[in-house]
Amino acid sequence: MIKIGLTGGIGSGKTVVANCFLDLGIAVYFADNEAKKLMNNSKIIRKKIIKEFGKTSFEKGVLNRTYLASIVFNDSDKLKRLNAIVHPEVEKHFEKWVKKQTSLYIIQENAILFENNSVSKFDYIITVTAPIDLRIKRVITRDQTTKKQVLSRINNQSDDKKKVELSTFVIHNIELKDTEQQVKEIHKKICAYLK
Repeated sequence: MIKIGLTGGIGSGKTVVANCFLDLGIAVYFADNEAKKLMNNSKIIRKKIIKEFGKTSFEKGVLNRTYLASIVFNDSDKLKRLNAIVHPEVEKHFEKWVKKQTSLYIIQENAILFENNSVSKFDYIITVTAPIDLRIKRVITRDQTTKKQVLSRINNQSDDKKKVELSTFVIHNIELKDTEQQVKEIHKKICAYLK
């Protein structure tokens, strides 16, 4: 099974691109969504998060995302510690998911592929980019947050230039129609590789 990593900085439009691949019949694993579910449902993760970040990390049995974000997005060491707790469990979940898939190839959409050193686990890497001002605007609109908070998250992710250099394919996500066309072209190339 061909595995493809789909990544890009916050607000670049990874989910839009992932949904374009879904429309083409390709199975997509949304690592961020699965991580959020696992952080709420996995007893292993819950225990480790409480040990590392305190009981305030959960309120009435639900992950206190605001509290955790205020810690990890202002301290790169604490963000690394959180990723070290969550990432191995997401990886196990992903491997189980892969075994159930039947599409031509599969994609894992993951914001921190480069940051968590998992690039080598994929046959190809697709990086999604967009101008920084557009990314900030998208995240402010989507998350009802501030420019300062968005920039704090951006600063905790690898630079786009480095990601682009190390990627098999790059999608510039500015206009949806153009993005959809780029996805179709990449899909054709991957299908050609499979022959």
